[in-house]
Amino acid sequence: MAAASTRLSGLLGRVLQTGVGVSAAVALLGGSIYLGRHGASLTEYGEFRGVPHGLDTVRGIVRGALEGRGRWITQLALLILIATPIARVALSAVAFAREGDRTYVAICLFVLAMLLVGLLGGIG
Repeated sequence: MAAASTRLSGLLGRVLQTGVGVSAAVALLGGSIYLGRHGASLTEYGEFRGVPHGLDTVRGIVRGALEGRGRWITQLALLILIATPIARVALSAVAFAREGDRTYVAICLFVLAMLLVGLLGGIG
């Protein structure tokens, strides 16, 4: 049982490290592309222009990132960063289910539900 717990801890740690590392690499790529294309221009901050079309939905972000657009790639990095702890909680629930620990499965599923409710804008 102790060996399984150690393996689970190691796996969950690697999920977090990998998620943060991938997110950082994607953000660096997106920032580099954006600065390479727009770094010399001056932005006028006196006027609010809102979010460009497609940068406000997951589908639009993925589409723009696949097109190589810098801001969209950077936004994808944020989505990866947000998804990392959610994946960790989901993986924990699966691991506890495999061990037959219903109490921790219930706790993980509750935490997962709260994360998803918060991510999707709350209830009501």
